[in-house]
Amino acid sequence: MLDLEVKALTAAPLPSDATGIIDELRALEELKCAAEARQARLANALDHIRQTELAERSRLDASPPPVAPHLEVALARRISPHRGRQALSLARYLAKDLPHTKAAFDTGRISEWRATLIARETSCLEREHRATVDELVAADAEALSARGDREIVATCRREAARLDAAAVAARRRRAESERRVSIRPAPDAMVYLTALLPVAQGVGVFAALKAAADRAVGVGEATSVGNAMADELVRRATGRDNVSAQPVAVRLTMSADALLGHADDPAFLDDYGPIPAEAARALVADNLDAGLKVWLKRLFVRPEAGALISMDSKGRYFPKALAEFIELRDRWCRNSYCGAPIRNLDHVTPHSQGGATSVENGQGLCADCNQSKEAAGFSSRTVPGDRHSVELVTPTGHSYQTGPPAA
Repeated sequence: MLDLEVKALTAAPLPSDATGIIDELRALEELKCAAEARQARLANALDHIRQTELAERSRLDASPPPVAPHLEVALARRISPHRGRQALSLARYLAKDLPHTKAAFDTGRISEWRATLIARETSCLEREHRATVDELVAADAEALSARGDREIVATCRREAARLDAAAVAARRRRAESERRVSIRPAPDAMVYLTALLPVAQGVGVFAALKAAADRAVGVGEATSVGNAMADELVRRATGRDNVSAQPVAVRLTMSADALLGHADDPAFLDDYGPIPAEAARALVADNLDAGLKVWLKRLFVRPEAGALISMDSKGRYFPKALAEFIELRDRWCRNSYCGAPIRNLDHVTPHSQGGATSVENGQGLCADCNQSKEAAGFSSRTVPGDRHSVELVTPTGHSYQTGPPAA
């Protein structure tokens, strides 16, 4: 039935006039929001089933296996487990504490993201205060749909501070304890290096970099404040004046032809992703020009499939060759739709069930996926073939198969 509805929507003729196009765009947006709301209700229903099952097993067993409904939701929605956990958390809040937001969501007036903003900004409050903010912000669904994200967030924060200043202060202290630095890919062989800091520290860091950049531009050492700030950040963080060459272990996978300039096959930079051959050669050359060591290790791929199958046994700098091979082969978490950095090397067939510690039975997973796959009803197995596929089966019998990327 659902498949037929999708096909009918795809095959429907486009409106012939601008008014019809705008009307359909709005109708489809409301339909999309209502579909997301339906997904939230389904996620909450699944969570209720799993928690009931866990309670029954707890009655019979002092230490029952956990449940992982967020992973089931993530796989079904083709999103990462992290986003699956967020979706399930939102579904719980909507069902229990945010009736007006839920009503606006169910009728397609607001998107999943806007419902998430309201849930996020009221999560530190007691239930009665959360209900007060929910009524104030979302009782008028039409008015809510016309407001911008910033206005919604500002209203929720203002009312939360008015109703329970202590809870807001405790939330701020908890947020400060979660300060961190992260990295994620950006287009054109660039990265976003992000620091989550308390506001005073963040403003102080930015002001210091800006002052140094202004001086550099003022004396003619730089032509762009933005470039100068970025270079100053690298210098201060690494302690090196040469911002191009960095003496750290960087795992760069590229073909010999690309390294020598005979081909332009894309390379793969660990924790980033594919980069152009020219950028990879520049990374190697910058370190050589700075007098730093560049170590090479031979990797072997299967020609017809491109899958990484072996590695030179003469490891240099990396004594744990098997772990390194699996990390190089899988590149990121092997679970479907995840893509998070590898944090755990895991047996596909558990060691307790006779699974070997081998290339064939190993896979790289993020911490969440590695823990979640141990939940009740989940199982995994290797699928014979050139690309070392792994099949994960969920408690409902649905299966998801993945293979490592081509080298």
